[in-house]
Amino acid sequence: MIFCFIVLCVAVLLWAFSRIAAIGAGYKAKVLCSALFVSKRSLESALQDVSCDSYRFLKLLRVDVDEPHGRVTASFLGFCAKTAVHRSGLGATLVIGDPPAGLKPHILPPLKLAGDRPWPEGEPQETVRAVPERVARILDGVFPEPNCRRLRRTRAVVVVQDGRLVAERYAPGFGPHMPLPGWSMTKSVLHALVGILVGEGRLSLQARGLLPEWSDARRDISLDDLLRMRSGLKFSEVYGNPLSDVTRMLFDNADAGAFAADKKLVAVPGVRWAYSSGTSNIIARIVRRATGLGAEQFLEWPRRALFEPLGMASAVMEPDASGNLVPSSFMLATARDWARFGLLYAQDGVWAGRRILPEGWVTSGRTHAPQSHARYYGAHWWLKLSKEFGGHTPAAAHLPTDAFFALGHEGQVVAVIPSRRLVVVRLGLSIYEDAWNEAAFLAELLDVLA
Repeated sequence: MIFCFIVLCVAVLLWAFSRIAAIGAGYKAKVLCSALFVSKRSLESALQDVSCDSYRFLKLLRVDVDEPHGRVTASFLGFCAKTAVHRSGLGATLVIGDPPAGLKPHILPPLKLAGDRPWPEGEPQETVRAVPERVARILDGVFPEPNCRRLRRTRAVVVVQDGRLVAERYAPGFGPHMPLPGWSMTKSVLHALVGILVGEGRLSLQARGLLPEWSDARRDISLDDLLRMRSGLKFSEVYGNPLSDVTRMLFDNADAGAFAADKKLVAVPGVRWAYSSGTSNIIARIVRRATGLGAEQFLEWPRRALFEPLGMASAVMEPDASGNLVPSSFMLATARDWARFGLLYAQDGVWAGRRILPEGWVTSGRTHAPQSHARYYGAHWWLKLSKEFGGHTPAAAHLPTDAFFALGHEGQVVAVIPSRRLVVVRLGLSIYEDAWNEAAFLAELLDVLA
């Protein structure tokens, strides 16, 4: 009996380890593939991102890079291998199971900006030089590490006021032309894409019966419920647990949207708020159906609908192995392009005199979901900084009440403050997210900007 119990325990442990190793391999392959072939970083530099702080266990996973074919494979001693493939214009995609049709070779040509137009319509050839002295001191101060045990690793900061690029700074090895991951900031980009379809009459916030497989009580979930994270669907958003729903969805599943849509209803739709990356990938499935486009045309649609009009030439929204986009987490863009996106919202959805988002859409995104704690959340936008970003500090209490934020894993922030005509972007690798105090940084900037 004891022997059988020991054998069972060993089998369970081996199974759990194999699942954790597979998800770790998926994470490492995907992150490295994006870093190498989208950001175009060196392997040595990119490997440091997945081997420090709480990611040290990923050192156990071996990496093989096939540069000519844009492939990265990670494995544990050759087992539990996961491969990510890069395709130009589409970024990195994890190969899960048999290579599906969605992973056939597909290349999007580079976007181009107006050659001699000033920013934001054009692209300055050099970083901003004439920076106000007090602003320059603040920006210079965000790169040193005040706590060697909790590194901030700021990579890029961009400050835009009155539609003008006021200041920018980059860490060594990074620069204005390097796309960097936004992680959950991509959710706010999804809000814009949904808004475009609402403006065209293809989607409605009140629409229900959103997916054909939702023939049960899930048919009562509205699009507005999804945008405001109150669907009532079960989903575990625990990054510290390698077997939680969010990590399995992103790094061990071929179809992120289908994985999330299959979850059971555990609360009445519209009643309970719960942050869920799965929700965003469900919306991506709804968006794809609303466009009526085929697989290849849909992958190009975000560029035509949003990135091209804004001149976000570097922006890459990455799909999963099924061919669906993963707007919960997978988009890269330069700091300047993330600032362009923030500027669209600072200007109420209008760009160069053209209305991109329907009237009232930005206001809707900034309107709090009553179910969210302390009115922290709107519709795929944060209305207050979370605790990890300094949201509970005195500095946060002094931020303008109309400020709202796109926030992402590892300390990514696009802060939009319409009353101050201000957009501030911070990109980094704060694995311990409380290492970066966004509230204190913004408060310092606001003190010196008119």
